[in-house]
Amino acid sequence: MKKKEIVFPQTTLKYLRRLKKNNTREWFAKHREDYETDFLLPAQIFVEEIGYELSKFAPSFHAVPQIDKSIFRIYRDTRFSKDKAPYKTHLGIFFWEGTRKKMECSGMYFHLEPNESLVAVGMHVFPPDILKKYREAVSNPDYAKELTGILKKIERKRNYKLSTPHYKRVPKGFDKEYKYAGLLLNNGIYAYQEIGDKEFDEKSAVKITMKVFKDLRPLHDWLYDNLF
Repeated sequence: MKKKEIVFPQTTLKYLRRLKKNNTREWFAKHREDYETDFLLPAQIFVEEIGYELSKFAPSFHAVPQIDKSIFRIYRDTRFSKDKAPYKTHLGIFFWEGTRKKMECSGMYFHLEPNESLVAVGMHVFPPDILKKYREAVSNPDYAKELTGILKKIERKRNYKLSTPHYKRVPKGFDKEYKYAGLLLNNGIYAYQEIGDKEFDEKSAVKITMKVFKDLRPLHDWLYDNLF
């Protein structure tokens, strides 16, 4: 039997397209080997490669090539969802810094999905205690000015986008006329770059991911330094 050539992330994208068309437990079980070779193994290698790159200048980042560590599980929780499809049709990978649970830390997220891939840096949702610290931090004009400067620089960079505010009104107890009141509308904050499938043919996923991280790292550093 000819050995299968694994080229990440193209091989994984092909697998995800097939899974989307055949999102059943029967098909998944029948193609379990494809999950192992086309999805899990390439993801583990990718985590190890990113971990090596991060170790050169950000050694405290966690890059753990295991399911429920850096690699998100492919199984969906359908208990409270109308959509009963059993499997996710994307690959999610997270690299984080800090001693808290990974989703309670700031870090870098790699999302691989046909026509919807992206790399993001920051925090999607603040845990309650971190949200409190964030509001206290941005209530200080010096910290708020620093964060605003970081966000403006990111916006000026080509192809980067910022998360949109979650709240429509400034939380109770805070000054609506405060110069940086807009920062108080966030319940999480991150920046990201969308990656087209064809872009992975020109440069490796590792190079693209590390380029995004280096560009967006000031946002992560502000979060890490001021909230943890």
